[in-house]
Amino acid sequence: MSTLALPLPRPRWRRPLPGFGLSLGLGMAWLGVVVVLPLTALTVHAAGLGPDGWMDVLRDGRVQAALKVSFGTAFAAAVIALLAGAMVAWVLVRYRFPGRRLLDALVDLPFALPTAVAGIALTAIYAPNGWVGRFLEPLGIQVAYQLAGIVIALVFIGLPFTVRTVQPILESLGQDQEQAAASLGASRFTTLRRVVLPEVLPALLTGFSLAFARGLGEYGSVIFIAGNRPYRTEVAPLLITIRLEEYDYDGAIALAAVMLAASFACLLAINLIPLLFRHERRSRRDG
Repeated sequence: MSTLALPLPRPRWRRPLPGFGLSLGLGMAWLGVVVVLPLTALTVHAAGLGPDGWMDVLRDGRVQAALKVSFGTAFAAAVIALLAGAMVAWVLVRYRFPGRRLLDALVDLPFALPTAVAGIALTAIYAPNGWVGRFLEPLGIQVAYQLAGIVIALVFIGLPFTVRTVQPILESLGQDQEQAAASLGASRFTTLRRVVLPEVLPALLTGFSLAFARGLGEYGSVIFIAGNRPYRTEVAPLLITIRLEEYDYDGAIALAAVMLAASFACLLAINLIPLLFRHERRSRRDG
């Protein structure tokens, strides 16, 4: 008699983490407690000020000056970090030289270095009696305790964002397209403009948005080198702290809500940039 062979049951593969529902629930609960709940509380308190309360806070000349300093220096620093970061990423990807690994590691130093330490170091370098400041002072160039010092501090903490967003794109791009363009007679500028730039442009915009958002809320590396002069070098995060120390909670909440809205807009732009470029490429390919 022949016996019917039954298929052996397959061993059940166990994932290292729990099921989707449990993992999603734990993740969302942790995100809600750490991120969503504080931001919601700030939004509710800011909405409770009413139009008159908002206008009283935003009409203050010191608040307007602090916002101008924060937005202006963060934008300038993001532009500089964008250009410098793109060049650093290009050098790290396209060239091999002694000390390349060390340079690649130094890019991430601002991530690990406490911002207060960075502010103290930059102040010691660019102060009138500092290593670099002593040579700039006779020329009438002042960096520390000026807007230029704030920009330098924000470039220091924003540069890694642009480098790390552009570097993977350059590594995946390779050099085949560049060599093909050169073989067809394209100049270096044409190759950069028609071949390289369209590929790295989304990463460049993302790095710019990250550097701008990071610089907008920077506190530790700025307060030492800025000088913190009201109406001149006082940044908005420092003014929020001052308002809290003065028990002006409405002023602190309104100013914090403005900074929150600006940071949220930057994060929204970061997430929309890849979608817009992907849609444009799809439309160009279909057309």
